[in-house]
Amino acid sequence: MADRYDVVVIGGGPGGFRAARVAARRGASVALVEKQYLGGTCLNWGCIPSKALLAAAHALLAARHAAEMGLDIPSAAPNWPVIQQRKDAIVTGFRKGMAGSAKAHGFNVIPGRAVITAPERIEVQGESGNTSLEAGKIVIATGSETTLLPSIPVDGRTVITSTEALSLPSIPASMAIIGGGVIGCEMACVYAAMGTQVTIIEALDQLCPMTDQWVGRLLEREFKKLGINSLVSRKVASVDTSVAPARVALEDGTTLNAEKVLVSVGRRAVVDETVAALNLRMNGRVIAVNDKLETSVPGVYAIGDVVGTTYLAHGATAEGDVAAANATGADERMEDYDMVPRVIFTFPEVASVGKSERQCEQLGLSVTVGKAFFKANGRAVAHNALSGQARVIRDNATNNIVGITVVGEGATEYAPLASTLIGKPERVTKIIFPHPTVSEVIEDAVLDAVGPVLYGPPGL
Repeated sequence: MADRYDVVVIGGGPGGFRAARVAARRGASVALVEKQYLGGTCLNWGCIPSKALLAAAHALLAARHAAEMGLDIPSAAPNWPVIQQRKDAIVTGFRKGMAGSAKAHGFNVIPGRAVITAPERIEVQGESGNTSLEAGKIVIATGSETTLLPSIPVDGRTVITSTEALSLPSIPASMAIIGGGVIGCEMACVYAAMGTQVTIIEALDQLCPMTDQWVGRLLEREFKKLGINSLVSRKVASVDTSVAPARVALEDGTTLNAEKVLVSVGRRAVVDETVAALNLRMNGRVIAVNDKLETSVPGVYAIGDVVGTTYLAHGATAEGDVAAANATGADERMEDYDMVPRVIFTFPEVASVGKSERQCEQLGLSVTVGKAFFKANGRAVAHNALSGQARVIRDNATNNIVGITVVGEGATEYAPLASTLIGKPERVTKIIFPHPTVSEVIEDAVLDAVGPVLYGPPGL
């Protein structure tokens, strides 16, 4: 006999776990199937372990620059085994916390690999045997995996992915990072701070190509201060691991040597035989869904990386809220993906919400861009965090704020504040920014963009 549930969620990452919790809180009987660890890629091999390493790197850099603030710290050197132990302890702690949260919210976590055999039937392949489940509704949250390059085989020792990069046994003397996107740039900051000679190789013309060009240029300049060599508009032809260090050959004929070669060219949705029986409509390599997160099969929803909308943990949780609500009788929709904050935890950090300048140009919008700089902000200067700026985009036709980007230390913490300012410019007059705080760069950029609208032309 199959166990019957109102909702079965496949995948225990941020989106899947949120969907299970919301559905359970709405009174549904819920099972969450996870093939490996609760938390998925984000907790175990992504967001959380990388931030633990970045936190250590940030503290290390702060110690090295302490003399600039009048502090004498005799030495600042990384204790890599302790850094790794702390990272692992953080991950394990949150894993246990999620198991406790599932119990507290009243849904079952079933370990194993879920294979959908029919729109309402799932076989869970576990270590101790198979379990049959019947589901009133299904939420697919199977996530994504690292994109590999056929021409550059990963061996897990010399040529590695971000998974191995998070747990290297020692700090390498040198590292070549193929791909200057979010993961590549974050790992570059970690290892550069630890003393590794890092080179980023990016095929497109800037680091973090999904951002506006000024962001990529600013990051490239700041990375140089960390000792990171950024090679943009360059492609890797081959990697020779028969020599030590490995030899990386670029298409333009230049070569460089690296002890480790990190392949970081993006992620792709995990859509395999586990859901093949549904014959889902696809949008390229990702599952096609509507704004209610419904797939082409009634009663089946999909969220997170598997639908390819944001490839962000918080994007997946937002979709989990919507899918779980709809699977339990509501009528919710994902309305505006531009409002999902886009964050990068580099040195300095990057946070964007709303439209980018590039998007505005592509849409043919006439805009005014307001700017404010960290070096003119009292708190930022006091903290020796002078690098960065905030930009606010105003649509000249409506005078509405349509986008905000902040680059600088702690920028990711300001994304929720930035989100509240998207829309009518009068909203900024309702917020009193405490002084002195770094958040005032957002206020200054907003006023630079919408000042004439709110207060009239200068001099009047």
